[in-house]
Amino acid sequence: MVASLPRMTQEQSRAWLALISTAELLPAALDAQLQRDADLTHYEFILLSALQRGGAMRLSDLAAATNATLPRASKVVSRLQQRELLERAESTTDRRSVLLRLSRQGRRRLVLATPEHFATAHRLVLDRLSPAQLDALADALEPVVQALDPQQRFGPF
Repeated sequence: MVASLPRMTQEQSRAWLALISTAELLPAALDAQLQRDADLTHYEFILLSALQRGGAMRLSDLAAATNATLPRASKVVSRLQQRELLERAESTTDRRSVLLRLSRQGRRRLVLATPEHFATAHRLVLDRLSPAQLDALADALEPVVQALDPQQRFGPF
């Protein structure tokens, strides 16, 4: 007996395709804007933002907070250090640990990049939706994020 393949209703297919298309197209658009205006990739912006919010972090914690593998985070951290946007500091509580933190230049780059990044988010997404649609979007996606991120690495909403 052949098992039945999962299917989608027309409504499910429309929603799924809109979500997947957004997940593919939006990061590239944000990346292009940040590279053009701030000489940062979208992931570098996310990583710097995580350090801005959370303070100094170990590499493993930073990788987890940015949903990256340890090798990817390490490579990006090295690149940001070479550009003097990050600094390494010894942990005061664990001599084996090295903490990463924003440098003055890193903080400045992040502060200067944020307004145009937010403007791009508004232009591409936020200003295209009514307040009711924004609420519906948040209501729809929060349970999905909770299922994808049970450890709440991206924080509770």
